[in-house]
Amino acid sequence: MTATCVILDIGGVLEFTPDTGWVQCWEERLVLPPGTVHERMRDVWHAGSVGSISERAVHEQVAARLGLDAPQVEAFMADLWTEYLGTPNEELIAYVRGLRGHCRLGILSNSFVGARERESALYHFDELVEQIVYSHEIGIEKPDPRAFEAACAGLEVQPESCLFIDDFAVNVEAAQAAGMQAHLFEDNARTMKRIAAHLNSGPRVGAPGSGHVLRG
Repeated sequence: MTATCVILDIGGVLEFTPDTGWVQCWEERLVLPPGTVHERMRDVWHAGSVGSISERAVHEQVAARLGLDAPQVEAFMADLWTEYLGTPNEELIAYVRGLRGHCRLGILSNSFVGARERESALYHFDELVEQIVYSHEIGIEKPDPRAFEAACAGLEVQPESCLFIDDFAVNVEAAQAAGMQAHLFEDNARTMKRIAAHLNSGPRVGAPGSGHVLRG
């Protein structure tokens, strides 16, 4: 029997992450034209999202490319993480917590080096689901089909038994192309209704190891 599975994104789904305007504030502070920070840091941001650069190296590049001293780098990165981590979607998190033991649960997130440690400390996502697949740890970002394959492989489930939830249509479409069912997150009510329908349509039995928190 194939276990029913729910896999969720983090940013914009389990976390609310509105634009805080931190980049614009730094550009004003440093008297830089709008867009300069992202232009200078674009390749570093990408490297961090696929894990080809360390946190320390990110800090070094921020200092070198933006001309910041050590305290400024710390403040700059603190502002980055404040926006990145946002605030928890408590209602949905509580709902997902109630699903444990009824289906397989996972997370598939485009991420940045350092995200696991911070999100685990703040939101305990590592205790919420059985498997977290971060792009910076596997070197692959959504909507690459290999990201969805990695999520299914980690949970030992078939794509067709999975419901994937994301707030970007391109990722929802990619998940469907990979053989998964998928739902575009717009609000909690519709998302929880869609999850309930998915669970009612398939076996609500955990595969071997269900309920065990897998790390890394």
